[in-house]
Amino acid sequence: MSSETTPSLDDILKEDVSFTDNKSKYFTTTEKQPIDISRTKSRFKYLLGLTNLFQHFIEAKANKDPQIKQILNHITETNKKRRLTEKEEDENLLKDDSATVMEFIDSPSYIQGKMRPYQVQGLNWLINLYENHLSGILADEMGLGKTLQTISFLGYLRFIHKINGPHIVVAPKSTLDNWLREFNRWIPDINAIVLQGDKDERSNLIKQKIMTCEFDVVIASYEIVIREKATFKKFNWEYIIIDEAHRIKNEESLLSQIIRLFHSKNRLLITGTPLQNNLRELWALLNFILPDVFADNESFDEWFKEEDEQVIRQLHKVLKPFLLRRIKADVEKSLLPKKELNVYIGMTELQKNVYKKILEKDIDAVNGANKKESKTRLLNIVMQLRKCCNHPYLFEGVEPGPPYTTDEHLVYNSQKLLILDKMLKKFKAEGSRVLIFSQMSRLLDILEDYCFFRQYQYCRIDGSTDHSDRIKAIDEYNEPNSKKFIFLLTTRAGGLGINLTTADVVVLFDSDWNPQADLQAMDRAHRIGQTKQVKVFRFITENAIEEKVLERATQKLRLDQLVIQGQRESGKPANKNELLNMIQFGAADVFKDEKNESELDIEELLKRSEEKTQELNLKYAKLNLNALQHFSNDESVYEWNGVDFKKKDVNAITNIGHAWINPGKRERKENYSIDMYYKDVLNTGRNTSNIGKSGPKPPKQLNIFDHQFFPSKLWELHQLQQNYYKKQINFKSQDELEQKEIENSRPLTEEELKLKESLLKEGYSNWNRRDFHHFISTCTKYGRNSIPLISLEFPDKSEDEVRQYAKAFWKNYKLIDGYEKFINQIEQGEEKIVKIKIQKEALRRKLSQYKYPLQELVLKYPPTSTNKKLFSEEEDRFLLVQLYRFGIDSSDVYEKIKETIQDVQHY
Repeated sequence: MSSETTPSLDDILKEDVSFTDNKSKYFTTTEKQPIDISRTKSRFKYLLGLTNLFQHFIEAKANKDPQIKQILNHITETNKKRRLTEKEEDENLLKDDSATVMEFIDSPSYIQGKMRPYQVQGLNWLINLYENHLSGILADEMGLGKTLQTISFLGYLRFIHKINGPHIVVAPKSTLDNWLREFNRWIPDINAIVLQGDKDERSNLIKQKIMTCEFDVVIASYEIVIREKATFKKFNWEYIIIDEAHRIKNEESLLSQIIRLFHSKNRLLITGTPLQNNLRELWALLNFILPDVFADNESFDEWFKEEDEQVIRQLHKVLKPFLLRRIKADVEKSLLPKKELNVYIGMTELQKNVYKKILEKDIDAVNGANKKESKTRLLNIVMQLRKCCNHPYLFEGVEPGPPYTTDEHLVYNSQKLLILDKMLKKFKAEGSRVLIFSQMSRLLDILEDYCFFRQYQYCRIDGSTDHSDRIKAIDEYNEPNSKKFIFLLTTRAGGLGINLTTADVVVLFDSDWNPQADLQAMDRAHRIGQTKQVKVFRFITENAIEEKVLERATQKLRLDQLVIQGQRESGKPANKNELLNMIQFGAADVFKDEKNESELDIEELLKRSEEKTQELNLKYAKLNLNALQHFSNDESVYEWNGVDFKKKDVNAITNIGHAWINPGKRERKENYSIDMYYKDVLNTGRNTSNIGKSGPKPPKQLNIFDHQFFPSKLWELHQLQQNYYKKQINFKSQDELEQKEIENSRPLTEEELKLKESLLKEGYSNWNRRDFHHFISTCTKYGRNSIPLISLEFPDKSEDEVRQYAKAFWKNYKLIDGYEKFINQIEQGEEKIVKIKIQKEALRRKLSQYKYPLQELVLKYPPTSTNKKLFSEEEDRFLLVQLYRFGIDSSDVYEKIKETIQDVQHY
């Protein structure tokens, strides 16, 4: 592969298939880097919300580039300000939360060590830049761990986004080996190599490692990058990272000019020295990190004709969002931890009536009577109930009028607003300033009316706020001695550009489905630069759907702390059972007459809320990863004020006007331990007070599962032990057969006790529930006989261990409860494997008939589809060739094809 020519797609097809499957994305296919429309639109939209300076340069670019002009017009059109209707907001609220940027609150699990809190903040800053498709400058003072922050970010790309590379680190020659040591120390999974040595040594390394793509990160000195530029130009770098970035500040230097020729999606500059007030130097940095905006020297020179202090200040303002600069003195002071409190609030009479009507309208769905109920319908019910928890006026026709008046009814008809009203008076008196977040922009409309009514000065930002208005609102709120008391924001309108550290109180009027969005909302105030302790108050409507939303978010956040993987299990949207449980929680009580809580003392409310918050946090803090993955909130779904309605007669909850049908209990896998044993004893109604401390000791529980294939004799002996214990404590069973077994029970003999101990060693106790489900999924993926491939998915088990377990499974699988489901899953997977093999072979035979399939491949279409073709014959040929190139069975084949189409100028 020469440095002058780019290989054709047919040439690439002739290469090793496994190589093209895994590494073809490393190489660039075009001389000029094409515009990524989606990334550019997202980046421009973000930049336009930061400062008006960007408007000038992007418009200048748009006047010369029709593609850029089209993007800018689309952004302008979608940002026209107006209030949303109820229907429009409902549609927005039903959208998926997948766009939320992840935020770490502790060291990631993939780091082999512990990061300091400010380093985790730096990692989150880099993540925010990446998710907004922006490059940046990490300019922390020497000794604060810029190298670790950079490596941890590349780990984020690897383990969260499955992007291994290619990355290049350009650094001073003296630091190359140190970079390699740091990679090996913190994330040894990252395959980093150093390109150094004489010409022959470099040539061998390029040939054996770099051109074969056997690397994730290349580390090279400035001089080597200049000498080997022909090689580096062939790659489509994910990140170009430049250490000691002052070398790039001179745009006319050879290094600066060469690196600008490299293809890259993102760039990161690392420097330990502060930026100087030099106009050309600042321009060079801007040009490097935002080449698609600051590419025109003439436009820049025209805008900044004079190098005065005002111009320099403006440039610093432009650079600030892309620059993180902290000194040791800042870090040593550290940020005071934020104080979070869940404020548990009731409902007003109007809210209860609206809540009741929502439930009555969809009573069949609420009761789970229709098992085939669509998830969309349940999501809609959830959304409507959450609106009611916020304010009943979010429903059209509920607010009294016309004429519509802004007075006390706005406050006393929503329990949340009633509590907020009391709290704001307290905050105002204490000299605090407040940020109020909600997912619903129409709730902000109501809060705007409230602020006007109470004469509180405020600012507002939501998704439809114009760029210039957004900047103006932030500046007004942050200016010294600002009179603005409240800032109203939609939860996801925050982001990297919003710094509101002049506020010290955050109110989350409602919780986001994704806890990461709420964390980022809090961080608008709780960030470096904040001098006060930030207090966060999260409003939760008690014994209603919001409690379940909060519990799910807390569980999800705890999972995020414990496990980091692709689109993590913790990131899955709520399933139908979870949605149904949320809806049913507390529903029965809505139909009872409860006291009005409008006169509740605010201090008493906060004290009770603090106790409940601690209880919730403790509940999840003590759960480990395995417990969290199998944890369900079902136990509390039917509880109301200490009463478990699951145990009540269904006719006792009939105020709805229909018979309340308890939803079916979620099936759980049977465990051979009797962990509900004491519950059985207590349910007999007998007085147990006479059982003293010296009473009989219960048998040790067996924590074994059916998939571990312990001998049945073990269970028989354990059952005998349990029955004898019941006999000793005079337990009486209502089941006649069980009672006879208890009466005829006896203690185990010495021989039987020894036998039981030996039987405990015969099962597969090291195969936990998670291992079992993973075994089923790998058998589905590879086929039951592909033991070598299956064993590779179990890093903690040898191939022989996996083979022995597989043998036991296929011999005894009928002993597993619900085995039909698992066997059916595996058989369907095997059928799919055979089908894919046939398709791959058919495609191989078809393409092998032609020397140049892209040009010569003959396709035959059914007569009925002639007029329904979506693509031309040339495009169909291209798609088939790419399908073969990447592999039909490749997990991301269609994404790879899409990227290839975007890279080929012809399309």
